[in-house]
Amino acid sequence: MTRDGTYPPLDVPKPVAEGVWVVDSGPMRLLGMPVPLRMTVVRLADGGLWLHSPVRYTTGLAAALQMLGPIRHLVSPGTAHWTQLQDWQAAFPEAKLWAPHGVVERARGQGTALRADGVLGPDSPPDWARQIGQDSLQGAGFVEIAFFHRPSRTLVLTDTVQAMEPARLPWAMGLLVRGLGAAGPEGGTPRHVRLVLARHRDHNRDAARRLLALDPVRVIFAHGAWYAADGAERLRRAFGWLLG
Repeated sequence: MTRDGTYPPLDVPKPVAEGVWVVDSGPMRLLGMPVPLRMTVVRLADGGLWLHSPVRYTTGLAAALQMLGPIRHLVSPGTAHWTQLQDWQAAFPEAKLWAPHGVVERARGQGTALRADGVLGPDSPPDWARQIGQDSLQGAGFVEIAFFHRPSRTLVLTDTVQAMEPARLPWAMGLLVRGLGAAGPEGGTPRHVRLVLARHRDHNRDAARRLLALDPVRVIFAHGAWYAADGAERLRRAFGWLLG
């Protein structure tokens, strides 16, 4: 096994529930160390695809997705997960791009031009409100929109829970994720993300309670071994630092 943190096969849609797929990709490099990435794909009632945190664009991946349905929504769920959107928007200019406040400006400041069609907040837009609910977690310079696919009871997070498995990582990176409290398979909120969320603790505690009340079967997130079963209980443990 290559110790780059990833979950092969890469850059192909893998079914996890009716109308829900994940696409594992990466690794990206953080201070020279590998970090796995994941996109979540949902097929909406109109047959169109909703792409959460798109990973690197390849023609093969695009073709595989189009076999599942037309790509209609590109979703940047938070502060950092926009870096691959430019290529997807160029390939699918008819798709709507959605992002929280400030993301397009942040991308522009780093030389990436994005055209946003809608702003994401705690309330779902009419485009998917009947199937996907939303909530928000936030801190200074940080926002993450959480999404709940009601038909499959799948909760989709991004960075607020991570579970990178040390056995899949280089030795130094394995030590780091253990120290951050984000080592898989159980994972948790990394300590640096906790510090940011703690600035708005009451808001984020209430949001976490609402997410748990949805009783998700599974919880998918962008980095590491997502929760394929017992989602609500495992999420409760991961958010224990915030709920206590």
